Amino acid sequence: MNKLMIAATSLACTALIASCGTKKASEETPAMASLSISTGAFGEETDTLQFPIDENGYIVIFDGNEAPGWRGYGKDHKQDRWTVEDSCLHFVRGEGEGGDIIFAHKFDNFDVTFDWKVSEGANSGFFYLGEETRDANGNLNAIYMSAPEYQILDNVNHPDAAMGVDGNRKSASLYDMIPANPQNSKPWGEWNTSRVQVKDGKVTHWQNGEVVLTYELWTPEWTEMLQNSKFSAERWPSAFELLNAKHSGHLGFQDHGDEVWFKNIRVKEL
Repeated sequence: MNKLMIAATSLACTALIASCGTKKASEETPAMASLSISTGAFGEETDTLQFPIDENGYIVIFDGNEAPGWRGYGKDHKQDRWTVEDSCLHFVRGEGEGGDIIFAHKFDNFDVTFDWKVSEGANSGFFYLGEETRDANGNLNAIYMSAPEYQILDNVNHPDAAMGVDGNRKSASLYDMIPANPQNSKPWGEWNTSRVQVKDGKVTHWQNGEVVLTYELWTPEWTEMLQNSKFSAERWPSAFELLNAKHSGHLGFQDHGDEVWFKNIRVKEL
C-alpha cells in the first residue's frame, strides 16, 4: 500500500541570522502529511496531496472548506450530490449524480474519527478497507462487498433498526453482524461522534465516546460471522470471498438515498 509520510513536523524555535530575528511560535510551519491519492478509478493515476496534522496527530482529510482527495467509488471525480457546505460534507437528495464516496488513499492500520448527523428516517454508513474491484464480467463490485460497514442510522424512524439480529443494524453496529452495545446514538438532527480503529486485524467501534464493539478480521470467528450474515457464501459468494481476504483499502461514506452530514474527518496511520 502507499505509506503515509510525514512531510514536516512543528519546528522548534532556532537561532536565525540576526537581521531576521527569532521565528515566533505563531509563524512556525504547521505539521503536514503527504498522501498518495488515486485520482482515477481503480488507482489508474496517482497524485500526492498535502493535509494538515492536528494537535493530536490526526491527519485532517476533510477540513470543512474543500474535499481534495475525495471522489466517487469507482469514479475519477466527486459526485455533485456530495456537496461541501456549512463546514460539512453533505449528501443531498434530489437530481444529479450520487453514489458512495471514498477518500482515495488506502490504509491498513489506522484510527479514524468523524462527526455525523442524519435527517429524519435516514440510513447511511461508514465503510473501511474498501477495495475497488470488478466481477468476472468486468462490472464494478459494490464497496460493501469488500468493506465492513459501521452503520449510520436514525434508530427511531428507519425500519432497519428493527431488522437483523439483536439490533445489529442499529447505529455504530458492524452492519448485520455485531450490535453496538451500549446503543447511545443521538436523535436525528443531532451530531454524533464516531471512531473506528483497525490494528493488525483487531477492530474497535466507538460511538459518542464509548466503545460499543470489538472484533477481529480474517479469523475463523470472522468467517463464521460472515456465514451467519447476509454476506454468507451461499447467498453472496463474491462478497464472502472479498471480505475474507486480508487487504488494505479506502475509507468511504454511503449514498443510501437519504440526507446525511459529515464533518471533522480525521485519520491517523498506526
